[in-house]
Amino acid sequence: MDVTRSLGRMSLVVAVVAALVDSMQLVMCGAFGAAPVVASILLAAVVAADLALAAPPSTAALAAVGQVAVKVGIAGFVNHYGLPARIPDVGFLVAGYRAGAWLSGATSFIVVAVLAGGAAAANVLVGGMPAANVLVGSLVSRDWRWVLVAVASGMVPWLVGRYTAVRGAYIAELEQRERLRQQEHRAALDRALADERAAIARDLHDVISHHVSAIGIHAGVARMALSRADPALSRADPAVPESDSAVPRADSVLSRTDAEAAARSLTAVETSSRAAMVDLRRQLDLLHGREDDGQRQPGLADIDDLVERVRAAGLDVLVQISGEPPVLPESLDVMLYRVVQEILTNALRHGREPARLEIGYRPTRVEVRGINPIASAAVTQAGVHRGLDGIRRRAELFGGTAQYGPDRTGERWDVVVSVPIGAA
Repeated sequence: MDVTRSLGRMSLVVAVVAALVDSMQLVMCGAFGAAPVVASILLAAVVAADLALAAPPSTAALAAVGQVAVKVGIAGFVNHYGLPARIPDVGFLVAGYRAGAWLSGATSFIVVAVLAGGAAAANVLVGGMPAANVLVGSLVSRDWRWVLVAVASGMVPWLVGRYTAVRGAYIAELEQRERLRQQEHRAALDRALADERAAIARDLHDVISHHVSAIGIHAGVARMALSRADPALSRADPAVPESDSAVPRADSVLSRTDAEAAARSLTAVETSSRAAMVDLRRQLDLLHGREDDGQRQPGLADIDDLVERVRAAGLDVLVQISGEPPVLPESLDVMLYRVVQEILTNALRHGREPARLEIGYRPTRVEVRGINPIASAAVTQAGVHRGLDGIRRRAELFGGTAQYGPDRTGERWDVVVSVPIGAA
């Protein structure tokens, strides 16, 4: 709206300036001294034709025809009274520009022909050539150059307006392309940020889910071992003392078996806590753009340590590796480790032992398969789905596939991930 108003104001300024200049030219040629009445009529026509230049673009053709009529009329008046050849032409030039800039198609070409013809006729009349010789005599007379100049004065403004319109359309198209490019860039950036956030969420889910699950299991084992020494410790919420009676009595002595079980569980809790802190520190270093040489991301070479931690948490895991391990891109190696970590974590939390882990190195692919009996207890579907969805997204990111679900018997949970080697 502001741009439209600004253009309207500028059009009005151009029309007023053209009317003032053309009026002064008409007065200075001595028209009022020769025929005041006719000069007044021509002056009114000049002012009206020039002020019409402030009208909307749809009136550009009528404004141009009006300028031609005024120009030819003043030329005839000057020729009849023998006045100096001072024909107002500012409005005429502006009208030619508007016709080229705002008109299109056949209408534009007709208007430029009228402008050129009117300019030629006016120039011939001012030069003193009889009207009967306009069409023939101008071609053989020594004044034929005037006709060319007049035609040019009618066509050049039109061509300038035409060029301006085409250039404006070209610039507008470039601006539109740039806006679309920026929108696509922003959309791609938003998608990249969303993918990065999802990847970070998957990594954090894997780290926290795996280690915290192990911590929870070992803490439960330790609590059960302690509760056998003092039944008060087996209440629903052992973390909050209910009374002083909850404090173990001095005469409560753990059996050797319970003491060893509690010690192993508490040691595993300590180990898992430290491992969780190390993994979380790695993730934070990556987010901050820092990755020390000695703090690399885990890969398939660390599977044995991962399996041992799961076994220590109480899940029997059978591992089978086939094929010769190839040199994998670091990103793919980390992704496969996280997939195995999620498979074992789900088996630890929701399955029964023994679990089976198979890693197959094929000529062009790496296949990971996890199988474990399904526990009879209810499973928290939201947590399982989040982890499995993370496995699927990781595999798809590297051009692989992920399939999971109960087997045909419905007694075992089967997860199969296949990723091409070399994907990065």
